[in-house]
Amino acid sequence: MDASEASRIVATRGAGVGGSVLKQLLDAAINGVGKVPGAKATAANALVKHGSVEPAIDSLVSLHVRMATAQGVATNLGGLWTAPLLLPANIAGLAIVQIRLVASIAHLRGYDVDDARVRTAMALCLLGETGVAGLLERNEIPTTPLAIATAPVFDAALDRLISEKVFGDLSSRLSGRQAIVLIARRIPVLGGGVSGAMHGWFTSSVGIYGRSQFPNRRRLVARPASE
Repeated sequence: MDASEASRIVATRGAGVGGSVLKQLLDAAINGVGKVPGAKATAANALVKHGSVEPAIDSLVSLHVRMATAQGVATNLGGLWTAPLLLPANIAGLAIVQIRLVASIAHLRGYDVDDARVRTAMALCLLGETGVAGLLERNEIPTTPLAIATAPVFDAALDRLISEKVFGDLSSRLSGRQAIVLIARRIPVLGGGVSGAMHGWFTSSVGIYGRSQFPNRRRLVARPASE
């Protein structure tokens, strides 16, 4: 299924489809699949290796940017992770990489990534600072990911709205906005390089935005597994 078909489906079926897809993406990124570790395990390993939160986050950003770049070149990172999704495998795979990065940051900064409010906020972070700012300026969403993650109660209607917005953005990333990338892909080697560079750059920007939207809530320290 290509991006235009995914866009047509979400247009006809509405936020229910977007919500289902985002739930699958979030579950895969946070919990992991098979031998691929999820956000919690990835964050814990980085914390043990680097000893404190911020160096661990630095390493996670670098790791996920490399993963996204490789995914952009190979266009097959999604694999079994993304087979059931109504998105092109390379876009769904990229989204999972980016969600896992944001979820790892949130977990290390003291947020419960199983909390529905935090999951809504993490999904919104996929739009990046510019995307979220645009929605705020147009009054399409009421507030920022940080405010959503720390809200007193979960807002199901807002969650559905954000699912629709984020799914629409994901399903359009291979359409007109990235026509230059599609053209470049027709040129051997260059195409993968352009796509990889864009995926890496966008993942870096999502990581930066995620760090700004999930400030430290508590201090985490690396502990031996026996404790």
